[in-house]
Formats: sequence, structure tokens, C-alpha cells
Amino acid sequence: MNETRMMYFEQDDILHIVISDEPEAGSVELGPNITVELNAAGELIGIEILTASHFIRDTIVESIQGRVLHLPKMQQVLPIAR
Repeated sequence: MNETRMMYFEQDDILHIVISDEPEAGSVELGPNITVELNAAGELIGIEILTASHFIRDTIVESIQGRVLHLPKMQQVLPIAR
């Protein structure tokens, strides 16, 4: 079985995630900066993210903002340790 690997190309700001070493038979663009690579059976073998630093930053910020927005509700439910 293949090990998943990540390679970051800093100069181009590209993150490449290799899921399988099988040859690429095609690819599908999921969004403006995300392309998935497929083998001959149409199975996912890799992911390429352009402008990766922005994508990762934005994803983390959105996740944190979503949790912070729910924080007041969580504080009402959870007892405060004193």
C-alpha cells in the first residue's frame, strides 16, 4: 500500500498531496485552485492546491470563526470552573 505524502513547493506556493503512486490518467478541477488527480479507474490518487498558503490560512480562519461564533452558546451550556 502507498503512503500518503505531502510536498510543498514554496516558490510556486503549491501543495501536492500524493495518495497513491499509480499513474495519473486524468484530473478534475474542483475549484479555482484545487485539482484532484485520478487513476484509470477514476479513483483519487492526488490533490494539488495552488496558492496553498492562502487556501490553508483561509480554511483555518473560517473554521475558527465558525467555532468562535458558537462560543457564547457553548459557554451557556458548559459550567464555568472556578
